[in-house]
Amino acid sequence: MSGHSKWSTIKRKKGAVDAKRGQAFTKVAREIIMAAKAGGGDSATNSRLRFAILKAKSVNMPSDNVKRAIERAVGGADESQIEELTYEAYLYGGVAMIIECMTDNKNRTLPEIKSILTKAGCTLAEKGAVSYLFHKRGLFIFNKEYSEDQVMEIALRHDVEDILANDDGTIEVVVSVDHYEKLKEDFDTNKMVYGSAEITMLPVSTVPIDDLEIAKKIMGLIDKLENHDDVQNVFQNADISDEILEGLEE
Repeated sequence: MSGHSKWSTIKRKKGAVDAKRGQAFTKVAREIIMAAKAGGGDSATNSRLRFAILKAKSVNMPSDNVKRAIERAVGGADESQIEELTYEAYLYGGVAMIIECMTDNKNRTLPEIKSILTKAGCTLAEKGAVSYLFHKRGLFIFNKEYSEDQVMEIALRHDVEDILANDDGTIEVVVSVDHYEKLKEDFDTNKMVYGSAEITMLPVSTVPIDDLEIAKKIMGLIDKLENHDDVQNVFQNADISDEILEGLEE
């Protein structure tokens, strides 16, 4: 249960930057709208909406904003006419990527995403060519103030899939989507403060990246995609070594 993180090296590095992005509320509002549109406006019976509301709380979105987003979706307002699109791509060195989008104009989104990839020297892949390399899971990341035993005491009450103590002192807990809410509730009840908690796409396997220039290209591409208004999430399976990450920070 210890070693180098398989999932979140890049995620932790980018966390401080992501928190400053001005599009955060807009992107979360879209998730709420799509969830309410698909399963109704009652979070008690709509698990997707519950997850979207949890995400809204994680970015400190005011409850009034959440309520308005749900009302727009249920009321059939123009803003609720949003489509979900998923693109798959091949990156440098065999790295795979999934790009999740929400847009009101797919004829605009596709060429713009394709242009970003092409300029970066990457290519779109056929549907299904990359997605099998990832699976949807709940992921909790605890910072250094907790020991592995403290996290395990609660996590092992649930059907967790993996507990990973990383070399940098962080601890990750991976759990199925079905058990995510109960585990989160247990951590919250016991006042265990996690650095992040989310439903995400985790790679089944990773591609080691030990070249600084390739790492720079991957990070630059992720930044450009995440700064696109229609992009909700970007997932990739690069495992950039700590030494390379330190070089990126210089």
